[in-house]
This record gives sequence, C-alpha cells and structure tokens, in this order.
Amino acid sequence: MPADSVFDPNHRLLLYYKGDISALTLFAQQANGSVCFPEPLPALSSALENGEPESAKVAPHPAMLLNRISQLLDLEDGMLRIETGFSEPVDTPNGVITVHMARFMVLDPPHKLMQSRGCRLRTLPELRGRPPAEMELLRRAYVKVMES
Repeated sequence: MPADSVFDPNHRLLLYYKGDISALTLFAQQANGSVCFPEPLPALSSALENGEPESAKVAPHPAMLLNRISQLLDLEDGMLRIETGFSEPVDTPNGVITVHMARFMVLDPPHKLMQSRGCRLRTLPELRGRPPAEMELLRRAYVKVMES
C-alpha cells in the first residue's frame, strides 16, 4: 500500500482483530508481507527496549494515522479503534519510528474485506519468519491484547 504526502513517515500502525468470546487474535498483513501500515519498516530496523529514549519531536495523535489508514483501505468510519497504551519505538536507519495499534471493531473477522484490499488476517504462528523488528512488535502487541 503506497504512502502519500499526508502520511507521517515516522509512524506506523498494526491492525488486529480479537474475538470477544473466543479470544482469537489475528493481525493484518499486507500483500508485501509487512504487518505495518501503510508501509513496511525500513530494512535493518530493530525494536527499542522499554525505557530507551525516543525522539523528542512533537508527534501527531495516532487518530490521524488511523483516519488515514481507514481512508487508504476504504474502511467504514468506526471500524478501527486505536489501542491506547500501545506505542512502541523502533530504531531505523532514518531515525525512530513509533508503531501504534488499532483494533477492528467488528463481531466476526473481516477476512473477505481485507482480502479485497490486498491484505490477509493471520494468526501469530502464521506470521513467523517476518523480520525481527516486526516479530518483536507482534510479540509486544500480543501481550498487550491478552492483558486487556
């Protein structure tokens, strides 16, 4: 999914679905394999440890990113909701990127919808083999989802 000039290149979004009854947890994956939206993390990225310093810049609210991703994927308003308390810094060759997370607010997994957008919903084991930074982000996201 190509980014555009409105997109802040220092932020990404993980999209996930969690079943309220079954606790089935699925993460959205783009056709290029990345779980980061709207574009993959740069090569040689690595997740920073909690407590490592982040960029001191003023950052846009993640709701702006959520709105942009919703527009790019042509999703209905309110289909995604920002997961508060998840903001993970990733060190890249171009500086720190902050990754946020948003939940699909639907009863059933939106498999067909996401497939029509060139994406798939995958379980954590199905995502094995992603770059180390993405795997660490997915691990942290899964912990956050299971704790909430």
